[in-house]
Amino acid sequence: MKYLFKNTTSVRVRYGETDQMGYCYYGNYAQFFEVGRVEALRDLGMSYKQMEEEGILLPVRNYSVEYLKPAKYDDLLTIVTYVVKVEGTRITFDYEIFNEENKQLAKATTTLVFVNKSSMRPCSPPENFMQILEKSNNHV
Repeated sequence: MKYLFKNTTSVRVRYGETDQMGYCYYGNYAQFFEVGRVEALRDLGMSYKQMEEEGILLPVRNYSVEYLKPAKYDDLLTIVTYVVKVEGTRITFDYEIFNEENKQLAKATTTLVFVNKSSMRPCSPPENFMQILEKSNNHV
């Protein structure tokens, strides 16, 4: 599959994110994917904060995850985030999480909707965002 953009970022599993076995609680993965998504947008040159200031919100419409292996306390995780497509009012991201041994721990997909902050209705992506995405040198 051809992706529009790819970003890589890292997070470390903190003690409070684990259970008694030292495994990362599955509910924390959504936050890891969010970190990847926020950093991918920032790397593109369009932050969530900037979009919100311009009157655009990005709520999650759909989230799907597959857990392959557990992350453990103090693991340094690599989150690879891909912008898969922007279609109509939606943007889709794929994610992969790897541990320090480069073993894949999880993969996920989210679809978000561009929403006008004042009307709370779906809207087209900001034109400047689409221009930034099209000009990105980080095509995969």
